[in-house]
This record gives sequence, structure tokens and C-alpha cells, in this order.
Amino acid sequence: MQKSFPVLSAAVAACILVSTACAPAAGTDAQASPAPQPTMVVEPAVQPVQPAAPDSQPAEPTQELSDNVSSAVLDRLAAMTLQEKVGQLFFVRPDALDPAQTQEQINDANAAGVTELTDEMNAMLAKYPVGGVVLFGKNITDPQQLDDFTGALHASMDTPLLIGIDEEGGSVARLANHNAFDLPRYESATAVAAEGENAVRQMYQTIGGYLDSYGIDLDFAPDADVNTNPDNPIIGTRAFSDNPQTASRMVTAAVAGFEERHVLCCIKHYPGHGDTAEDSHKALAVTHKTWAELEACELLPFQAGIQAGTDLVMVGHIAAPEVTGNDVPASLSPQLVGSLRGELDYAGAIVTDSLAMEGITDQYSAGEAAVLAIQAGVDILLMPNGLSEAFDAVVAAVENGTIAESRIDASAARVLSLKEKRGLI
Repeated sequence: MQKSFPVLSAAVAACILVSTACAPAAGTDAQASPAPQPTMVVEPAVQPVQPAAPDSQPAEPTQELSDNVSSAVLDRLAAMTLQEKVGQLFFVRPDALDPAQTQEQINDANAAGVTELTDEMNAMLAKYPVGGVVLFGKNITDPQQLDDFTGALHASMDTPLLIGIDEEGGSVARLANHNAFDLPRYESATAVAAEGENAVRQMYQTIGGYLDSYGIDLDFAPDADVNTNPDNPIIGTRAFSDNPQTASRMVTAAVAGFEERHVLCCIKHYPGHGDTAEDSHKALAVTHKTWAELEACELLPFQAGIQAGTDLVMVGHIAAPEVTGNDVPASLSPQLVGSLRGELDYAGAIVTDSLAMEGITDQYSAGEAAVLAIQAGVDILLMPNGLSEAFDAVVAAVENGTIAESRIDASAARVLSLKEKRGLI
């Protein structure tokens, strides 16, 4: 993916945007705001990725430390052990730090959740010094408990944990939809987008503001998918629109809203979950589009989010056989993860979707998925289906030369840079 490609002319870009590769259902975007579309720089055109031969093994992406890494991050990285550097790549549920919980309990949204930091959890953090935790509804009881919990988590390690949550607005909102919190509730991303970019920006300013007040550093939002498949079981109104241009404008507005509240944000689910017929929580999702078709539709909001300065990009468990020639999920695919670094010129942090989803666990062990994701070029391993197995597998892969330590350094530096931006280090 080291080729350079000519920039699309405005005329050609316009033709692509109205192509049938991403034609929305008639009338479904009629309520979009009439506000003028902001000028958006078109990225270099992306040529279709050549499918790999079925028996070929793509080379591990070469990743070096970015020139933009600060001296403070480099100094901290240099003082870390291998285990500490590997740990920065792991973001887990707090329940995964409780040795009394089985993996089934950890994954079960209805099981009792961890709501305070215990001595046993601190001991797990010493053994597996993860980089971040992700809170769910079962980890939250009321505002005071949340304040206390995030404070204790931040204070638990010399390199503070990054605390994340899913707070999209609408159906996915761990705090706003919790009865113990008096917070604004939004119908959906689609409904707010119908009011225009200012409404979207204000929604994420509001969400970012209350997350910051509760000590939450990162929101796994906004959703950058284009909702083109009415039969999609998981995206729906979580997406801003079924029109890629509208979705792009709204993603730009959302990223700006978070930035104004100094809360980190993450666009998802690359390379696009909106046209799939599967829920990757339950099975591997598949897009049957070619790279050219993705470029004309699904990739546009991701390009917009990257240009707007998103802090992270989440890669989904979505196979793209017309692009790669295989059914490897994007989250584990060197070709698809590599396209973010190459064709989309993205230098920031890349995170997998939850590695405990059945789209991964049906095919890969926790250790296999973790190693493959890092080899593919991912920086953050989100909620592996077995922390100790995944962590130990990555450490072993570095020690036996399967993964270069410089590869770990590059990803750990990206995570540390997020913490630096957030003011944690």
C-alpha cells in the first residue's frame, strides 16, 4: 500500500458521490438541514486493494514511532518494561480485573458488575498493567459512585488508566439512559442530524461536558457508518444518515463538539458497518462491496472524521472479501487496517471493536486474536475474551520475535499520547 494516487477532480468526486454504490432510499434524508455544506478536502483517491492470494501471508505493517511524539511520552516509554508497554495496548472492562469473575460473567451485561476498585483488582493491575478500562451500565450505580470509581481508577497506576465509555446519544448511552442520572436524552443520531450540523455539534458538546465532569476521558462515539441497508440489525438510527455526504458533515460536527470539551472521541466501525446484514456481536459481518464502492460511500465519513481530527478510529469485525480476497475481519486484516495508514493517511490510534464479540470468538482464541490484531497494525486491543491469555500471548510473541518490540513501542506511544492530550500524564 505504498502507492501514491492522483487526487480526484471535483467533477469526478461529485459523480462518485451520486453513484448507485451508496444510493439511499428515496426520501429518507429529506429532513437533513439545509445549512451549507462545509468545505471538505477530498483525500487522495483510493485504488482497489489487490486481493491477496489465498495462501499468501501479508507482511506485517512497518510502524515506527511518529515524529510528533513528545519528549515526555518518549521518556515515559523508555522507562517502561516490556509488560508495561504491552499493557498500554489493552483496554478492558473493569470486571476483567476482578479475579473472582469468569469470562462469561465479565461479558454478561446482566451479571453483577464491578463498581469499586478493590485490593484484588489492584493486584491484577500490577500483574497486567492495562492501558485503559471501559465502563458499562453494570459498573455504574449513581453519580457519587461514578465519581469515586473513576477517581480511584485514575489514581491506581503511575501511568493513569484511560477511562472510556459508549455514550453515543440515543439507544446507546450508558449514563443518559441510567435512571440515577438527570442528563439530556436524545432520540437518536439520525433524529438530531435531521436538525443540522449545529444540533449535532451541540449534542456532543453536551455529552463531552458531562463525561468530563464524571472523570471519563474517552467516548467511543460518534458512529461514522452510513445506514444504507434497511435490514442492518445493529446500526440503524445510531448512524447519522443513509447519505454519505450528510453523514460526513455530521461526523465533522460531532468531532468538533468533543474537541471543544477536551474529551477524546472515536469514529466507528471502519470500513463501514451500515451496509452489512449481520450483527458482529453475534457473527462475523460481511460487506460485499469492492474498494471503489466503499470509497464512494462508506469511507467518506471516515475521511471527514480523520480530517476533523478524531482521536481514534475503531475497526470493526467486518470481512470485505471483494477487497481482500478472504474472510478475515477488518480488525485483524493487514490490508484493511493498513488502508487507514496508507490510503486514508491516518496517523492516530486504531482500536479494535470488542474482541469478545462472536464475530471474533467464533474463529479465534483470545491469544490468536490479540497477536493477529497487532500484526495487522492495530494499536488498542479492546476487551479481549480473556485478558491473561491475550496479554501473555502478546508478550510471548515479542519475546520469540513474532512481533518486533518496536511495533509495540509505536502503539504504546500512541496510547500515551492520548493520555498526554487528556492531561493524564
